[in-house]
Amino acid sequence: MNQASPLGFKTLINLSSFAAAPRSLGVGRFVPSRGKVMGSKRRSFSTSSSIDDQNIDKKPKGVIDNNNPISDKPLLKNFKDDPGKIEAMTVQQLRTALRSAGVPAKGSKRDLVSALQCYLAKEIDGGSSFLADKQDPSNYDESISIRMEAGSIEDQVQDVNTISKVSRVQRSRRTLNQMQIKGETVEVDTKIVTIEQKLSVKTGRASGRKPSQTKRKVSSDVDSKGVSAENGVTLTVNQSEPWTIFAHKKPQKGWIAYNPRIMRPPPPMGNPKFVKVLSWNVNGLRALLKLEGFSALQLAERENFDVLCLQETKLQEKDVKSIKQSLIEGYENSFWTCSNSKLGYAGTAIISRIKPLSVRYGLGKSDHDSEGRVVTAEFDSFYLLSVYVPNSGDGLRRLTYRITEWDPALSNYIKELEKSKPVILTGDLNCAHEEIDIYNPAGNKRSAGFTIEERQSFGTNFLSRGFVDTFRKQHPGVVGYTYWGYRHGVRKTNKGWRLDYFLVSEAIADDVHDSYILPDVMGSDHCPIGLILKV
Repeated sequence: MNQASPLGFKTLINLSSFAAAPRSLGVGRFVPSRGKVMGSKRRSFSTSSSIDDQNIDKKPKGVIDNNNPISDKPLLKNFKDDPGKIEAMTVQQLRTALRSAGVPAKGSKRDLVSALQCYLAKEIDGGSSFLADKQDPSNYDESISIRMEAGSIEDQVQDVNTISKVSRVQRSRRTLNQMQIKGETVEVDTKIVTIEQKLSVKTGRASGRKPSQTKRKVSSDVDSKGVSAENGVTLTVNQSEPWTIFAHKKPQKGWIAYNPRIMRPPPPMGNPKFVKVLSWNVNGLRALLKLEGFSALQLAERENFDVLCLQETKLQEKDVKSIKQSLIEGYENSFWTCSNSKLGYAGTAIISRIKPLSVRYGLGKSDHDSEGRVVTAEFDSFYLLSVYVPNSGDGLRRLTYRITEWDPALSNYIKELEKSKPVILTGDLNCAHEEIDIYNPAGNKRSAGFTIEERQSFGTNFLSRGFVDTFRKQHPGVVGYTYWGYRHGVRKTNKGWRLDYFLVSEAIADDVHDSYILPDVMGSDHCPIGLILKV
């Protein structure tokens, strides 16, 4: 099996320490190996700890039975190979599985699914986890398990007045003294905080600061592997993995938060041929490469992708030559288009270790091709498009252009390509199609990216014409975001949008092995998304 050929830039790595193994350039002959997961202490990568990390040995008393390993539970062993089966289980099956694990089995189906996923996240072997990187134990964020009165989780969380900096309690002390709060006992440990009923923790008791009586929602700074109500309702809150926070202002029954560590399927069995594509709106490539702590090499080694599609590179033509010359051996095939009408704006690219048969730029219409928004690469069995759809802009000034000209032009272009072979359309499509794709749907009805006009256009020009939203097909009831604005630190609380997609022709929709999000990769206001396709 061939080794991965990492993508990086000479300014970021020592090339003398790395030799790229030769790769076959034909898709049909390519059989990639899984990229090695690289741990990192760099601040730009927020990686989750390996399951076999010594800090995970401690678990909340009364929540998970430490003496009841998963290897002794035949029912739960099935999920070790395919955690995605959890969502398809019945309520009775979920309760049976939870009871066998020694976990409370009460609440709605969503609560049971979340509880089981939380359990599996701790118990499944770290080697099979896609995001389970090693983490310095000294930096490990403490877990919190909170028991509250039965009722609405949202209402109760608002009633909880707890310390936003519990995870900052001195790590040198293994256990703090018990604190009496309104007659209830709170035991604070460097690993676990258990709160048996609705409570109000005064900030001054733990931090030495002046106490505050102001009630607040539990902050994202509070780490928790499980937040449990007495009626069995469980949700996951974890500062080191903020994307696992279920954040939605209008949640529906059965919705759960996306957690790639337990929701991604295992690698294809046997020796199938498949291609792995990543897509990322980098919001300025030069700025990303200058970012302290970012490593293109590390990303390439971890993900082992064959093709990388970029959007919003913000490059000018004069920048492309130097960027292309700095690509590491193995990814020499790169194709860039830049905005001519507005310098340092938009821009897309495709970087590949598989040599394409042909490459096109734009949609073939001058009215739409001055901003460098489309690159098309033809491979043996499909066309691949890296697309940056125009934003409707402030005041929705480009909304009419977007829905009456751009979307129909792109739709007609890919349907013409589809006459010869299937199409993969990826990139920042600047539309949260459904309410599940945005944290605050009611508050953004007239915001660019979530207007009814854009959402209807998305359905009419793409989904209704035979293209499949691969992530939503694989995860119909999962809240997973790909974009978080820089303002107000909303990424820490997972208040985002899903604007980035892999849309594929129906003819190859069933060949998609995995459509996923990489929310731990920092460096932009978007995160990368990925697709593994059997070819």
